Amino acid sequence: MKYIELFEKIDSPVFSLQDLKISGIFILPYQISKLNKAGYIKKIKNGLYAFTNKKEIVTPEYLAYKIYQPSYISLESALYHYGLMPEMVYNVTSISTKTTRKFKNDFGIFIYRNIKKELFWGYKKEEKKGQIYQIAEPEKALLDYIYFNLFKIKDDFDIKELRLNPILLKQLNIKKLKEYTKIFDNKKITKIILKIIQ
Repeated sequence: MKYIELFEKIDSPVFSLQDLKISGIFILPYQISKLNKAGYIKKIKNGLYAFTNKKEIVTPEYLAYKIYQPSYISLESALYHYGLMPEMVYNVTSISTKTTRKFKNDFGIFIYRNIKKELFWGYKKEEKKGQIYQIAEPEKALLDYIYFNLFKIKDDFDIKELRLNPILLKQLNIKKLKEYTKIFDNKKITKIILKIIQ
């Protein structure tokens, strides 16, 4: 199959080999490899590619969702997205029920942290440039962050060192945050959350 035929048949800037099968497109592995070497497409990971001439419109959020599923953006990435954390975040960090993984490609670094299935909730769909992805609600992003960094948070000084935006913290849904905290069923997490919102 020629590049122009592939380009005309696939609307999305990112496609998987599975997408090609669903669309009824038959393409051999060596043809994909040839298109990649020629620079027409970019390999994101095994079986996932992006059209080079559409590279600029591909959002990191969308890629984070496409690379590893099930997953949703959380931790520092989500907290920065909501303005709760001031520092710029360069990697995209997500939560998944699958094994912890890290993917590095021309689009950036994508990190996935494993969480047990009972805590895989509290996320929503968002859209950017017409590309859909999943991201933690602000309350869940905060809880996920504390959960994964519990060993670092020992006292009030450590809580202050999180440098969470006090103005935006007040805009959180406190009722939802408390309900979500109960589900985590962890005394230390509960204590930290109560200190953060007091």
